[in-house]
Order: sequence, then structure tokens, then C-alpha cells
Amino acid sequence: MAERYAGGVWDVLRAAVPARMARVETQKSQESKRTEVAPKAEADEAAVSTWSTTGSLLGEYDGGADFAEALRAGSGPRAVVSAVPNRPGDWPALLLEAAELSLSAGRGALIVVPDARDLNRLCSYVDGAIGPNSYARLSAEDGATPRYKNFLRITRGETQLVIGTRNAAFAPVHNLGLAIIWDDADHSHAEPRAPYHHAREVLLLRCGIENAGLLVAAPGRSAEAQRLIRSGWAQELGANRSLLRANAPRVIAASDEFESERDPVLHAARLPAAAWREAKAALEHGPVLVQVARTGFMPALRCERCRTSARCSACTGPLALDDARGAPSCGWCGLVAAGWSCGECGFMRLRAASIGADRTAEELGRAFPNVTVLSATGAKPIFTVPAKPALVVATPGAEPVAEQGYAAVLLLDGDRMLAREGLRTGEEVLNRWMGAAALARGRDKSGERPGGGTVVVAGDPTEPMRALVRFDAAAYADAELAERREVGLPPAVRTALIQGPAATVEKFMAALELPDSVRRNGPVLRGEGEHRWLLFFSYAQGPSVTAQLRAMRARFSAAKEPVVSIRIDADGIL
Repeated sequence: MAERYAGGVWDVLRAAVPARMARVETQKSQESKRTEVAPKAEADEAAVSTWSTTGSLLGEYDGGADFAEALRAGSGPRAVVSAVPNRPGDWPALLLEAAELSLSAGRGALIVVPDARDLNRLCSYVDGAIGPNSYARLSAEDGATPRYKNFLRITRGETQLVIGTRNAAFAPVHNLGLAIIWDDADHSHAEPRAPYHHAREVLLLRCGIENAGLLVAAPGRSAEAQRLIRSGWAQELGANRSLLRANAPRVIAASDEFESERDPVLHAARLPAAAWREAKAALEHGPVLVQVARTGFMPALRCERCRTSARCSACTGPLALDDARGAPSCGWCGLVAAGWSCGECGFMRLRAASIGADRTAEELGRAFPNVTVLSATGAKPIFTVPAKPALVVATPGAEPVAEQGYAAVLLLDGDRMLAREGLRTGEEVLNRWMGAAALARGRDKSGERPGGGTVVVAGDPTEPMRALVRFDAAAYADAELAERREVGLPPAVRTALIQGPAATVEKFMAALELPDSVRRNGPVLRGEGEHRWLLFFSYAQGPSVTAQLRAMRARFSAAKEPVVSIRIDADGIL
């Protein structure tokens, strides 16, 4: 890992090995003396009989039966799947089934999820399916002692099933047979500290070293996962259209021609008529999820007359409103701007440049006066909601799970989300939409499930929106990958970001001896007196480029030069 990311071994070890808790080791040692351990052969035979499974959920996908059979045989197959919603147990059941197939062959299994929300949902399902003592859970949020205790269980071979977040990808599972990563496009999988690794890449390297299988599963599809398919490294477990039609929710684009004709003020409405109609009908049968782009009440303000962004007079930070009755305050220094006036035109009235979850909840409360309105954000999380009617306003990634699925899902602020600059904006927005849409109930065809799930997406017609309507993230990811290959952008190529004090970075870049085929972009001024360079190189050149960057960093460190940050394939740099 240190070689791949041009980093230090110590940085990798810090991520891989939790802080030692000596008291936990002592307690375990004393327990071992009092416990008679069964012979290893008998224990292994008992474990194999425990992990018997059929592979029925995997078998619903094209190629899934062969993948399941390969796992059952103890080999290391590699696959990518976009999970179909509304199957028994949903995605936790699919992941556990794949893990059990590996365990039934006497090999270990490792499942990595993005955050505590997904971890709790998966662990809750596993607890009910096979028991809370059947696996080890690794998460920094659980605290140092539980994490180290479970780490010891893994190192001693007391369990072969491990479930955790990001750095659980390093867990020393004995005889690893299958590694699974859920929602690899989620930014939580990227480590914010050196060596800035991504859990997906850790598992890719590890599976190659340990001859283990890999399953990349998600509600959508990342360009990186699609590259694994196109390169032949992994197979695609595709969902045929009949499976999708039977289980995926119906998706309505509020901006299509039919809806535009029915809604003459669509261009100016934040809640289109189609969304309002579906919400009203769905609330008779269950909860409705409303996804909005941002938290807060009015997180961004403008002058009502000239539309200039409202800034703080003390530090030029952005002004925001926390509620309808308060005065605007600065998001940087906290100064209350009670007597604000526009610096451009002198006008003293403000308007919203962006509407947050709290304001949306307030507006929906007025539109549906007899309905409970809940707000769920990263700062104010809600993990589950009951099946009774309610409006649940949530930001992307913070959507609670409804007990029987949402009767409708409204995806607002599509234009605002897609307006953000970045190479991966469309891919990320589609992934967020697919994740929220997967929380809706399946279509109601037989009448047995009243209030069958419907998804309404608001915004101008775009390729991500068309992909959502078709429920086909794979086709969008494939088109994105093809375009990036043409222009030489990741993940078609690899990248390196070098940043630090201007003079040191320029000296660092001048000392590098890279072939002409390695594209250099820079320098770009970042912060005060800092320069940034970007390198683009092929996968074949990766080992030689990262080795030279790593050696140069060590040389500069030995010479007591200022620190130069090196980030390989950094998430979100473009």
C-alpha cells in the first residue's frame, strides 16, 4: 500500500492496526486458560457446516449462479453488481449471502461499508440472520476497546467474518476468500489522512495478493467499477429488465414534455405539480421521502435587488439564516448581521440563494398541515422511520430507512446538485439518486401492496436523470468511462497531486525524471504561497511513477525540506 500511494509504511500501519489496549489482551489470556479449545479439524468442520447457503439472491442476476458456485468451490471470483431494490432482506441480505458462500468453503469473508449508518443496518440484519457472535465488527466510532477486542478475535482466527468501515479493509482475516465493498463511490471510503488510500483500492490489491474473490456492490455504478468490467478483471452481474420491472420503483421526471404541459409554472416551482400529486396520494399509504441538496434553513443568501451574494462585513464569509425569525449570521465568524445592506447597491432586503432541509420541512408542513414532518441530516441523524404516513426531509446520504419502504420519494434540487463543478458531479448525483430511489417500495401491479413506490425527480433533463428513469446506472458509467478515455482523465488514467510551499514544490518537480508521456499540469496557486501540480499517467506507468515520487519525498525529508503532500488517485481532486 505504501508503494502504491507513494507513502510511508508507518502511515499504512496506523490505519491498519488499532491502538493497543493491554487490558483486553490480559482478559483474553485469562479466558483462554479456563476454556478448553476444540481440535482445529473439528472446529473447521463445524464452521463449514454452519455457513451453508443456497445463493438464491445472487442467482437472480445474469452470471450470479456461476459466481456463487465459484465461491462455494473455494475459488476467488471477481464481480460488480448494481443491487436491485426490494428483494428479500434488500442489499444486506445479498452481501451476507455472498459472504456465507465463501465461509461455507472454509474461507474468510470481509465486508466494508461507507459509514455508521450502513454499518448499523448491515449488522442489524446479520444479528437477526446468524447471530451477533458470528462476526467481528470493526469501526472507529465504536471506541478503542471494542475495536481492539474485535481486532484480536480476527488475528487469532476466532471468527472468519468481518464487517466494518473504511480501515476494516486491512483486517487480518485468516484465509480470506471474499472481500465485499458496498457503495464504493461514497466519499467515506477515502481516507482523509496519509497515505490517502481508498478502501476499494486496498481490497483490489489485497485480493490479488491473497488470491481472494471480490464483489463490488452498490445501488448505482462508479466509473472505477465499470473500468474493472471493461478491462476484464471482473465480471458484471447484470439485472435483466424483467427483474427490474418487478422490483424497481416507477420513476417520473417532472421535466418531461407530458409533465411540462400539465404544469405551466414548472420552471419556477421547487416542488413540481407531479411531485405534489404523488406525495399527496402516497401519504395515504405510508411515509414520503424528500431529498434536498443542503442542510440548514437558508444556507446561502443574496441581495433581493441585484442578486449579489450576501457576505459578512467583518470577514467576507457567507451569510445564512438559521430560522425564519432570526437575523442573518456569518458562517465563518458567527457575526450577526442585523443591519445588513448590500455592498453593491445598498439594498437592505435579502432573498434565498439556496433553501436547506429545515426550510423545506417548514414549507411542506404548511402544504400538508395534518402530516408529521421529520428532518434528517448528518448533524441531526434519523436512522429509521415507521411505516405510518409522514414527510421525511433528508440531505443526500442521510436518508432514514422506512420499515416497509417509502410510498414515494421526491428528489428535489437536481439542478443545484448538478451545477457543482467537478469531473464526477453527474456520477455522484446519480449515485445519490439511486440510493434514495432504492428506499422506495416496488411498483404496485397486483394491488396487493397499496401505495407502490414512485420516485419523482425535479430538474432540467440531463443524462443522469435519464439514467435514473431507466434505472440503468451501468450504461451511464460506461458512457462516462468512454468519454474520460478519450480525454485522458481518471479512472481511465491514474493521477498524482503534489502540493506544498511554492519554492519547495517547484524544486521537487524539477528533480523528477519522468517520461514525456506523463502529463504535467501546473503550477496552480493554492492558498498563500502554495503551488499544486497534477500528474496524469497510465496504469502501466504507475509503479515506476509512484516509486520515484516516494523516493523523492524521502530525499526531501532527509534534507529537512518543508513537507510536500503527495496524493495518488485522490478522491475528488478533479
